[in-house]
Amino acid sequence: MISVCIISAILLILSFPAFNIWLLAWFGFVPLFFSIENVSKSKAFLLSYLSGIIFWSGIIYWLIHVTLPGTVLLILYLALYFAIFGVIIKVYELRVTSYELLFIPSIWVLLEYIRSHLFTGFPWALLGYSQYLNLPVIQIADITGVWGVSFLVMMVNVMIWQIMKGLRIKGKGLSVNKKWIYLLPVLCILTTLVYGYYRLSPLPLNPYHSPLKISVIQGNIPQELKWDSDAKVYILDKYSKLTQKLVTLSPDLIIWPEASSPGILGEDELVFQEIFNLSKKIRIPLLIGAVSREDEKYFNSALLINGNGQIVGRYDKLHLVPFGEYIPLKKILPFLETVVPIGDITAGGEYTVFKIPNSATKIGGLANHFGEPRSLPHRQAGQLPTKFSVLVCFEDLFPELSREFIKRGANFLVNITNDAWYKKTSAAYQHLQASVFRAVENRVFLVRSANTGVSGFISPDGKIISKVSDRFGRNIFIDGYDTQEITILKHSPGFYTRYGDIFILLLFIFMLYGIFRFARK
Repeated sequence: MISVCIISAILLILSFPAFNIWLLAWFGFVPLFFSIENVSKSKAFLLSYLSGIIFWSGIIYWLIHVTLPGTVLLILYLALYFAIFGVIIKVYELRVTSYELLFIPSIWVLLEYIRSHLFTGFPWALLGYSQYLNLPVIQIADITGVWGVSFLVMMVNVMIWQIMKGLRIKGKGLSVNKKWIYLLPVLCILTTLVYGYYRLSPLPLNPYHSPLKISVIQGNIPQELKWDSDAKVYILDKYSKLTQKLVTLSPDLIIWPEASSPGILGEDELVFQEIFNLSKKIRIPLLIGAVSREDEKYFNSALLINGNGQIVGRYDKLHLVPFGEYIPLKKILPFLETVVPIGDITAGGEYTVFKIPNSATKIGGLANHFGEPRSLPHRQAGQLPTKFSVLVCFEDLFPELSREFIKRGANFLVNITNDAWYKKTSAAYQHLQASVFRAVENRVFLVRSANTGVSGFISPDGKIISKVSDRFGRNIFIDGYDTQEITILKHSPGFYTRYGDIFILLLFIFMLYGIFRFARK
């Protein structure tokens, strides 16, 4: 039994980056289901817990580069959701009925939702994220969010398990009156694919559209140098040279990663004067990541600087990383200060929507790492306001933040981040998965600028248009830039943007019905 539940964990690990074999997720839970089928509830708990420990060890192993004890504790905590899931299956002694085909996926998705919000939330490696390269399937996220994709994948797992269980019974096949129940997942898959291919099909060009050319820079600054005072000149020089290479391409906006400024706004005037002078020299707006100080408080900020070297907008990160940017229970447990790698950051209080400052419209081109342009038409400036909002660091993991920015008028989203902490691992690609879903959920372009990668552009249908890469195709721990033209479309917020997690509410109601039904029996 132990070896069988381990197989589940391995299959699920392989479905995520860096392997990306997304097909395995559709039957990855089947071995676990069989391993807990004829055991006690306590053994089901332990087997599911073991599967969870192995899965999470293979997914977030890269956290050991920050903290080994913290990694172990987090794995043990996250694995509890697997264990709870296994026990619930045993408690209900599920049978082959259409009800169970819906109930088991509902429980799994609700557990994912709880994990994504409890203790400030850890919405990492959601089951639906395994499908981020499966474009036809993930289109339903603009209705259900990522939760609908998780639900569909788990439902197929349950269907495969039940079919195999029915065929395994000696001398029996699937009875005619039980075969019909599998029409439900089949219909769900077909509906999802039909909708997905419809959303992916080319549509007539919206007459109200504005092309906007954006450049992203990937500085590849080693983590140990980012706050080294002796490295300030080196960091500024590197970003300055990469930025000036983009001038001939005439972008409307150039984006630097999270905390790319080697100084603190409000303390290091010379550092920011250099950045202001750079923006005046190139006459192109800059969006940079910086730590800012105000009234003895520090913020993880995004600063918009116009072509005259003036700060015209600032966003302070709303959702901070516990033990990374602030210390939970600091007054009660003061010794926790020793585990904070950055400092005591204060959360912002506003959903900032930036507007790109006016700049001259020129003919430019797309460029890759090597700066090889091709011609593009003139931008039709002024057709639509070019508004955007910024998700700093792991804020793109929280769909409610993205939805709120879009509802407040943002036309596209930007994610600036620094994943240098985790070295050359799968962490950066796992982080990219969340950005793909935020683009699909809100049907907007999402632009990423990451210190060590992955930087690039994601279309409203979740397609990764381009990444910063070198001539060997590497995307992380290389420096470079990328420029793309995105289209700002005139459209009202979609279903998920407008109404949020209605799907979760429906699953919760269905779960309550299941509990009531079980209690009556």
